[in-house]
Amino acid sequence: MKLETLRFGEIEIEESRIFEFVMPIIGFNHLTRFVILEPNKDTLFKWLQAVDDGGLAFPIISVSALDYDYTIDIPDNVVELLGIESVESLLVMNITSIPQEDPKSTTINLLAPLIFNIDNNKAGQIVLSGSGYDISYPMFKEM
Repeated sequence: MKLETLRFGEIEIEESRIFEFVMPIIGFNHLTRFVILEPNKDTLFKWLQAVDDGGLAFPIISVSALDYDYTIDIPDNVVELLGIESVESLLVMNITSIPQEDPKSTTINLLAPLIFNIDNNKAGQIVLSGSGYDISYPMFKEM
């Protein structure tokens, strides 16, 4: 499948790599199909590209690759909705905000992670209410 994107130009993706967001990304309820792109293998960042809107791509990161104390409990209804049968089928990513003028001010949305079931390509964004996590946690806090 060919996909015309603003950020990456025309790319070809396999339809088997498309995730269906059965729990939409907050504010983007009209978009349910996304693909994870990794244009640069030398960085921790990936991109969540909307299949049906070539102009929309979110920079995402797996917090597990960072040295953060971050644990989440996925509610039973989410486990059921995403069809999660094992921890091995889970991929948890977080949307980041990278200011073009100051990349050192990059923040991570720890409050609303993206949950992917890599076995059935279902995904969703959940809000960890009462967790104390921040929507814009400074990625380079120690700097």
